[in-house]
Formats: sequence, C-alpha cells, structure tokens
Amino acid sequence: MTTVTHKLIIISIDALGAVDIERHKDKLPTLASLIDNGTHVKKIKGIYPTLTYPSHVTLMTGMYPIHHGIINNTKTQATRISPDWFWYDKEIKTPTVYDMAKKEGFKTAAFLWPVTASSAIDYNIAEIFPNRIWTNQVMISLKASSPLFLLQMNQKYGKLRKGIMQPYLDDFITACAIDTITNKKPDLTLIHLVDMDSMRHAFGVQSEEAIHALERQDARLKKIIQATKDNGTFEETNFVVLGDHYQIDVSTMIKLNALFVKKGWAEMKPDGTVKNNWQVYAKSCDGSTYIYTSKSCKIAKELIRETISPIKGVETIYSQPEISEMGADPNATFMVEAEPGFYFNDEANGGLFEQVTSKDIGKPNRYLGVHGFHPNKPNYETTVCFYGPDVKCGHSVESANLIDEAPTFAKLLNLKTFPKNTDGNIIEEIFK
Repeated sequence: MTTVTHKLIIISIDALGAVDIERHKDKLPTLASLIDNGTHVKKIKGIYPTLTYPSHVTLMTGMYPIHHGIINNTKTQATRISPDWFWYDKEIKTPTVYDMAKKEGFKTAAFLWPVTASSAIDYNIAEIFPNRIWTNQVMISLKASSPLFLLQMNQKYGKLRKGIMQPYLDDFITACAIDTITNKKPDLTLIHLVDMDSMRHAFGVQSEEAIHALERQDARLKKIIQATKDNGTFEETNFVVLGDHYQIDVSTMIKLNALFVKKGWAEMKPDGTVKNNWQVYAKSCDGSTYIYTSKSCKIAKELIRETISPIKGVETIYSQPEISEMGADPNATFMVEAEPGFYFNDEANGGLFEQVTSKDIGKPNRYLGVHGFHPNKPNYETTVCFYGPDVKCGHSVESANLIDEAPTFAKLLNLKTFPKNTDGNIIEEIFK
C-alpha cells in the first residue's frame, strides 16, 4: 500500500468569490488565518459556463468542459420538467485526481462532490437527488454512494439534516466529514459545501443571508481543521479552500423557448416543456444558454442569430468554432451570454420575459442570484487558498485559472499517474 507524505483536504465553498475575501475577510477568522499563513491565489478565472458541475469536474481534471465532457449541470432533455443532472462519474471523459489517487493506493473520501456518483472513492456520499416518481432520496443515494458508509453516517448524523434544505445539509455533511477524517484518516478528502450558494440564489449575492452563510462556512472550516488536530494529522495535511464560481444578481428571466414556439421552430407540451421534434432549442446555463439546432433543422443559422440578437438582456452571441475554443459544448450552434441582471430558463410557456421577485423564490428556477455567465464578466472571479507543510507561508499570487488547480492538487499528492498534458498548469508559486 502506498502512503502519501502529506494528506490533502479540499473544501469547496460553492459560490465563493474573490470579492468575498476583499469585503468580508474580517468576518472569517479561520479562512483569514489560512490566507495569512498560507498562499492565497486572489483571483481565479473560471470555465465557461461557470456552473457547479462543469467547474467541479474541471477542478478534478484540469480540463475544459469540451474535453472532460460535463458541459452543463443538467442534460439536454427537452421533454422533461426536471432533467437529469450529470451525477455519475462514468460520464467524465478524462482522468480525475481522485481516480489516480485511488489507483496509486491512496485512501479517498468525498462529501457531496459533484459528478462522483458510483465512483471508486472509498468513502463517498454522492450529490444526487430523485427526479423520477418511482425513486426516493434513500434509494438513489444508496445506489450512488458507498452504501454501508452512507447508512452508518445517516445513523449517526441523519438527525442534523432536513432533506436537502440548507443550512442543515451542510451541517450533516460537515459532521460526516469530521467523523471520517477523525476515524478513517483519508489521504484525499473532498468536501463540497453549498449553503452560501443556496442563499445567494434565494436572497441575492451580497444579501445579509448570504454573508451569514459565508460566516457559517468559516465556522464549518474551523471544525474540519480541528478534526485533524484532534487525530494528530494536522501537521501532515495540506488544506485547500476554494470557490467554483461567483454569482451575479438577477431580476429578469428570458425564456427563449417561448419565442421559438411562437416562431414555429418548436412545439410546446401542456406542461410547458418542448416536444422532441424541435428544430431550435435553448438549453439554459442560467447566465448563458446553449442554442442547439436539430439535424433536420430548416431554419437558417443567420435567421436564428438575427432573431435573438436584439432581445433585451442579450449581451453576446457566440458561434462555432468560438464556443469550442472557449472550452464549451462543441455540439452547440450558438451560446448566448446574458447581461448582468438577466438569466435564461428552459420553459416554453408564457412570454419571453418574466420578472422575478422575492415572492417567487421557492418556485422552480426562480432566483435572485445566478452563475453560468462568461468568466470574463467584471469582478466575477472566484478564489483559492492553500495552506500546509508544502505551501509557502504568507504568500499571495495575483491570478490563475480554474484549470490550473487539478494539476496543482496532483503535485501536492505527488501523483505519478495524473496526466501531464492537462489544459491547465501547476501553480508552482504556491510551493515552498
């Protein structure tokens, strides 16, 4: 059995922005201590679209979505109100840090890390939820996770959670992670905390509720670090605290499929979804949207572009090969970027626009903050902090890319089998 010189714990605080450190570092004593005594990469440029699932796979592969295969959170299933998510590890096309670590004999653990369902991770609680009437949360989670491990964790800490509601879910996940770090001592631990992302969607990016969630994440971080001190592994552990994307406040939803139905380019079902015989279909990434055309499409591409271009809230329309060059889906005909304040939705019913207010929160796809925008949006970067025995103390790096983090993790673990030809490069400046 191979042993790593130093363990690695990666904590993803979903929707953590570079702006959050600039504005709120004084409210985050634990993270501030890691930043001051480790290496802080201040601004991280995300991938396109800046969504949770593509981003977390990039964090594990060092590849753009065009190469790793996870090009959206959810699949293009026009007839479904609740499409399937890219939950399963088998859909990733390139090697991951956790698979290579496992291959080299390291003990691995993951807690709600996206796109790890049915993976080979030793101790895994997968992020998945039921979207079929014949399944339930227990059944689908057991199938996707390490079943005995999940049962044990539920028995110990299940009382902390209320389904997938926050902040209870993150409290449950943190308790499970602490228990596992304490008793199993994994070599690689992946923890995905979603509390703040949920609050930003529901209340706005810099809302009081979102900042309270950020403070809760700092408190959870303190407990996770304490677990390594309690079991004697703190001195031999490298820590990474990162964001996957930031968010932007929104108030207006754009429903391009409603327009396409009116144009006769698609047909609507009674439930507001689109029939499978569509010629043109918009698949939302929230702050952006893919536009797909069917093989039998008779609509000229230039007419599609001319139809979308003057719509209020549309900032940019990308076409191929530009979409592929940015690392997004090579099968999309167009990719439409929203202006700040606007976002896209897959629904085909109603008008082209819908105003969203606080009264609408709780309804499907109604938000006051979203992501999925182009990573070059102003002040939209995320961030990452490294701390531990292999990391420079009191150091900072101005900027890097999300694709650079996986090869950096591989070097921290001294992985021999992780690919050298990733889209990203090792952030060498963090190392002692």
